[in-house]
Amino acid sequence: MTPTIRYRTVNFMLTLGAITAIASPPARAQTPPKPADVVVVEADGEGVTREAALKVALRAALEKGGQQEIFSDTKVQNFQLMHDTILSRAVGLVKDYEVVKEAPVVGGTFKVWIKARVSKSVLAQSWGEVQNVLNQIGRPKILVAITEKIDGRTEDQSILETKIEERLLRSGFDMVEKSGAASIRQKELDDAAAEGNVGKLQAIAKDFDAHIFIAGTANANQAGIEAVFGVPIAFYNCDVQVKAFYTDTAKLLASKGLPSTRGGARGLKEYSPQAGKQAIDNVSQQLINEIYEQVMEQWCTAISAGGELVLEVEGFSFKQGNDLKKLIASIEGVEHVNFKLTKGVATYAINAKMSAQDLAEKLSEGEVAKVIEIVDLKQNRLQAKAVGG
Repeated sequence: MTPTIRYRTVNFMLTLGAITAIASPPARAQTPPKPADVVVVEADGEGVTREAALKVALRAALEKGGQQEIFSDTKVQNFQLMHDTILSRAVGLVKDYEVVKEAPVVGGTFKVWIKARVSKSVLAQSWGEVQNVLNQIGRPKILVAITEKIDGRTEDQSILETKIEERLLRSGFDMVEKSGAASIRQKELDDAAAEGNVGKLQAIAKDFDAHIFIAGTANANQAGIEAVFGVPIAFYNCDVQVKAFYTDTAKLLASKGLPSTRGGARGLKEYSPQAGKQAIDNVSQQLINEIYEQVMEQWCTAISAGGELVLEVEGFSFKQGNDLKKLIASIEGVEHVNFKLTKGVATYAINAKMSAQDLAEKLSEGEVAKVIEIVDLKQNRLQAKAVGG
């Protein structure tokens, strides 16, 4: 009897354990905690194309993600320039996003709604990079020269030039004040802009200590009279071409041309300077936004150390120049080096993930310092001479 009772007791306990195991809910997988560094935000953007709308949405997401920690202290020196510079880097900084909805909207534009993950540490790092560059070179100074003509007659004051300057000033750039320039220098500037003479514009921009120069033309011409709701309107057509360059290297930063854009003013005569100015004003807003975005994107590339740097060394033979090319190529962060020699001046086009300041520091150390001495440093260009030369 005793063995039988023991057997049944054990069997009952095993059966109860099995029932308990079956009745217990399965263990849920643990959801990994969201990093405190990353915030999820929703944003939208509107533009003339889907791509333009997406860029606006990404900038809005970046600003929302860093509003509290990064973009809160507006008293920081050069705050607006750093703020706009970082937002212009949104495409590269916000890599993890989802388009929730997209659709054309009234007015012929496009709108995009997104959900994005923004890293506050990446934002803080970007903020620090911009601040370091501004500490090294100061706020970039820009020279704007737009030759504006109505019916072939050059206007004393360019509407487009003024609006471009106002837009850049709002973002914190320094503008070249040309009002104090001698009249003959102003005439040279106007002629160079009208002719598209980049070399002459570059020389004048250097005289003004400008980092960047923007030049172009705006031409408004008669397009006849039309009756609009019974009211005679004089119409003008305007075409615009604007380009931006780095002063030290003359490298093209941005280029934008707009075809004929109309503008009109009430009048009985075809000749109407007011209508011409209206046509120029109509074309201004779209062009300014697009040229500004291009300049900012290139400026961002430069300060994130992904652009081209130019080094000029005076007093070199071919062998010295080629040896230095190999030394430069061995520097960490340098991706590619092109070298040419003209009458003892070696010119190096260097693609490097560093600023000109950082490269200058590396060229002043070790074996390179035995070969060259840096004598001039600009945002994208370094000048040096051969040691002992």
